[in-house]
Parts: sequence; structure tokens; C-alpha cells
Amino acid sequence: MKTDIEIAQSVELQPIVDVVEKLGIDYDDLELYGKYKAKLSFDKIRQLEDNPIGKLILVTAINPTPAGEGKSTITIGLADALNKIGKKTMIAIREPSLGPVMGIKGGAAGGGYAQVLPMEDINLHFTGDMHAITTANNALAALIDNHLQQGNELGIDQRRIVWKRVVDLNDRALRHVTIGLGSPVNGIPREDGFDITVASEIMAILCLATDIEDLKKRLANIVIGYRFDRTPVYVRDLEVEGALALVLKDAIKPNLVQTIYGTPAFVHGGPFANIAHGCNSVLATSTALRLADYTVTEAGFGADLGAEKFLDIKTPNLPTNPDAVVIVATLRALKMNGGVAKDALTKENVQAVKAGFANLKRHVENIRKFGIPVVVAINEFVSDTEAEIVTLRELCAQIDVPVELASVWADGAEGGLALAETVARTIDQKPANYKRLYDDERSIEEKIETIVKEIYRGASVTFEKKAQTQIREIVKNGWDKLPICMAKTQYSFSDNPAALGAPENFDITIRELVPKLGAGFIVALTGDVMTMPGLPKRPAALNMDVAADGTAIGLF
Repeated sequence: MKTDIEIAQSVELQPIVDVVEKLGIDYDDLELYGKYKAKLSFDKIRQLEDNPIGKLILVTAINPTPAGEGKSTITIGLADALNKIGKKTMIAIREPSLGPVMGIKGGAAGGGYAQVLPMEDINLHFTGDMHAITTANNALAALIDNHLQQGNELGIDQRRIVWKRVVDLNDRALRHVTIGLGSPVNGIPREDGFDITVASEIMAILCLATDIEDLKKRLANIVIGYRFDRTPVYVRDLEVEGALALVLKDAIKPNLVQTIYGTPAFVHGGPFANIAHGCNSVLATSTALRLADYTVTEAGFGADLGAEKFLDIKTPNLPTNPDAVVIVATLRALKMNGGVAKDALTKENVQAVKAGFANLKRHVENIRKFGIPVVVAINEFVSDTEAEIVTLRELCAQIDVPVELASVWADGAEGGLALAETVARTIDQKPANYKRLYDDERSIEEKIETIVKEIYRGASVTFEKKAQTQIREIVKNGWDKLPICMAKTQYSFSDNPAALGAPENFDITIRELVPKLGAGFIVALTGDVMTMPGLPKRPAALNMDVAADGTAIGLF
């Protein structure tokens, strides 16, 4: 069996101008990055504003395990299959981060015969969006330190600067650093730190902004720190929002690529779902909805993180809500949630499927709380047995949720036809009645407790002393009516990554609250989740290389 990259490199790509022609996009509407990648111009985006809105399908998953779920693969394969059954379909997904690409998780371009292409470019530097976001973030950091050096007219307390530098890599050594050391010309010494680029508020802003003016407004609202009198300092106080927007003027335009089957795809923006809101850009999703009859998008990690944030944070910024949600699982992952070790997952174990189904069942119940119909997609593996499949179908029937096997990794669009038919039929027969989980007017504590109790099924929330102080500060500054973006481990409903399956009646500890005024939400940090990941003992980078002719080796 060929690897993902071997499959990708065996495909003869169509010029992107030909791929998007079927959507009514012409050569003059594109800003080309070679033959196979392009950005869509703002002129074209504005022309589409009065187009009818198509159907939106959100793909999410159970809590991720080392067994793998294949959410991006199903997203891409489903879109290819919808096109194959005659539904005019587009994809809108996130850009990969070099951190996980070179770490342990790998890229985010799908897999097998359900990939977006050119896979190597998308997983590496692509159109430079990540670099632009990194540069804008670090330009702001440099401007803050220069302001301190040049007299500090705003009276910024250097001990209370909250803006961090970023790099698009997993680099634990940069989590806590001291800058400005040496002679007086090197700046004001202070403690600082780095986040990964996808955790930057500028990444979140890029993904929620609707145009250049909205981008500038959001950038201006970023809180970079506090004065000695504890009043907040914004980017607008530094008067640099225009410069930051200038750096991002191309990055904000959605990127167009294609799947193996020629389905047009927006790949744009890439915040992580365990430390940010985990969705591709509003601009890309909204534009796809006006270009196609069906748009397939995804949200990061499990439905307790990505889907909740998509529905509570992103959807209010879209012209419509999802018409259906597809929850991806594998029998291997269900067995792992049922207590089976990774090295025993290929052995038949019906009882473990039954035990692990509790995780999938809870995600289905949670999505239904938002008033949206659910379809379960089982990403097939060769080790799946007939007895396990029959058991899973019976369990899904007990909670009245349609379930379809999908073999899109091995069989491409043909392997997703049953899933595509079921999703299309569900949209036609069960109209969504979308509602958010909570009202923004509720207190910070109430909003967090609602997420913990309704989605995670925890019993209580403990706010550490630092978080309590920050809540009082947030209320004092009038920021408490913003939605909550939970930063939590992706592996469990709880804040304990080892608690698999469907734990309940646990306590969630909120250690810190970070206002993201530009993005328009408040991040609540739980457990020991970090905004700068580390590399594993054997990172994926060890298997990467490049041939003499420039061909990439080892990406996945």
C-alpha cells in the first residue's frame, strides 16, 4: 500500500484556474501562487455577497486517541463523494501548523485517496499565511518593547505585559524566556515567553475577521498589557493596527486548492482547538457557502472542543448555521476508549466496542443540544470485524443516530458514497433548529459551568485564586459578556488526559483567564494545557528528507 505522500505525488494535478472555473471563478479573480494554488480576490468575494447561501456540514469527532480517527480524511472524502452523487460541493478546512507536522500528529491535508493537494506545499509553507501571522505577532512584540525603550509614554507596567512572541514550531525551551539583557541599548529587561503561532490571538482574529476593515478593528482591540494603575493597554493606544493589517493584507485572503478528485477546497487559517477556537476562517467558510450548494468544513479535535467552539463562537459570525454534524470515529479508537491497549487494537473485542461507545454516545447527545441533526461516520480499518461493525450499528440504532462506514482513505470518493447519501438525506428530512449553549449575558462563571456540566458532564468548577482575580478584573473592564474559549486537553472530556471513555462527576480547575478582545472571546485555561507544545522523543522530522530533484520525503 502506498503512503499518503506517495499517493499525493502520483496524482496529476489540474491547474487551479480550471478547478475553480465550475464555481464561476475566472482567472482575473485569482492571485496565483504557481499553477496549483491561489488566493481569491476581495473583489470576487464582494461580488458574491448577494448569492444564495448553501448547506453547511460540520465534521467533528470523538476524543482523539493514538489509534487515530481521520477527521480531515473523512471531511475531504465526504466532499468528494457529495460531488460524485451530483451535489455541487466545496471544502473549507484549516491550514496545518509546522509544529505538529514535524512533531507527532502529522499534517492536516487528509490521507490516502482523500487528500487536498499539493499536499507537500499545504503542510509546509503553503502561501505564507503562517509566516505572515508570525511576523505580525512578533512585530507587535517588538513595537511594545520599543515603546518601553523610547520612554514608555503610555505608562505600561513591564511586569504586566501579556503579549507573547510566537514561532510555528513545537519548542518547549521558549515557553519562558528573559529578554532585554546586556547593555541599556538592548532594551528593558523583562520576563517573556513564546506561544506556538496557531495559539496567537492574531491567528484567531484572521479566522474571524470578515474583511480588511474588520481585521483592523479587531487588531486595534487587542489588549497587550496593563499600566501601573492596572488599566488596560490596547493596540490602538500604540497606533499600530494599520501596520499589522498591512502585514496581513494577503494572508486574510482565502487559499484555493483541490482534492485528488478535483473538488475545490479553501484551506485557510489554523488555530488549535485545545488552546484556541479550532476552526478555519469565517471568510473562507462564508465564501464557500455562496459558491457551492454544499460546504463541508471541520472543527479541531473532539466535539467537546472544536464543535462546541464552532457552534458557540464561530457560527454567530457566519451567514448560516450547520445543517448537519458528522461525528467521526473508528472502531479502533472506540476500543481504546473501552480500555484496550494500543498494541491490542487489531484483535476483535466486541465488549470494548460497547464500553468505548459511551464516548461517541455523549458527543452525539451534546451536538443534539445545539438542535442540529447528527450522522456518525466510521472511518474503516482492515482490522474491523463484522461482529464489531454489527455491534456498533446496533448501539447507534439504540440512540437513533444514522451510521455509515466510510473507506475514503483506501477507496476515495467511492468509499464515501453511502455516507454522502445519508448526510444529504438527513439534511433534507431533519431541518436544523440551531441554538447556542449559553447566552453571552450570563456571568463568566455561569458560562464556564454550563460548558463543564452540559458538554463535559463534570460536577463542578474550581477557580484558582489567579483566575478569581482575573474574573474581577474582566468584569471591571466590561469584558465579561464575551463567549468562552476553553483551553483543555483534547484527549478527555475532563481536564485529565488519562480519563478516557465518558468520565463524569469530576471537577474542572480553571487556573487562568485570558481576555482576547480582538478575537472576541475569553480563553479559560484548564489543567496543565500549554500554549507552546513540546516535541516527542522521536519527532516526525526524523523521517523527513528531500530528494536531489526537490521531491519531499516523509511527510504524512
